[in-house]
Amino acid sequence: MQLWPWDYLFEKFNQENFPDIFAPLMLASIAGLIAIVVFYNVRTRQLHRHQVYLQMYEWLLWTGVITFSLMLVYYVFAFDWIIVLTTLVIGLGAMVWIRFVRFPPYFSAYERQLAKQRYYSR
Repeated sequence: MQLWPWDYLFEKFNQENFPDIFAPLMLASIAGLIAIVVFYNVRTRQLHRHQVYLQMYEWLLWTGVITFSLMLVYYVFAFDWIIVLTTLVIGLGAMVWIRFVRFPPYFSAYERQLAKQRYYSR
């Protein structure tokens, strides 16, 4: 390290400036992009009758596709590290928010609806 930590925010994200994280971050982005598409296809086939879960997985799919695709664009065009870091934090934070904040109230309402349907069908 030759610069102050905050000076690295405005350096280009390339192999020369970030040799430790450049390749692993891009490999993780490719793996994340492949994993999110495969996960979406598998889970939507399993839960094709449950609309609430399909909506959540679609939200996660598009958030992941946007985040990981932008990381690949940053890899090719060498954007500043602050843009790369901001994209990662916002994208991964949005995925956590979608899964643990946005959809749990819908899941509990859907479970109550299913319980009522089971009760009244008897």
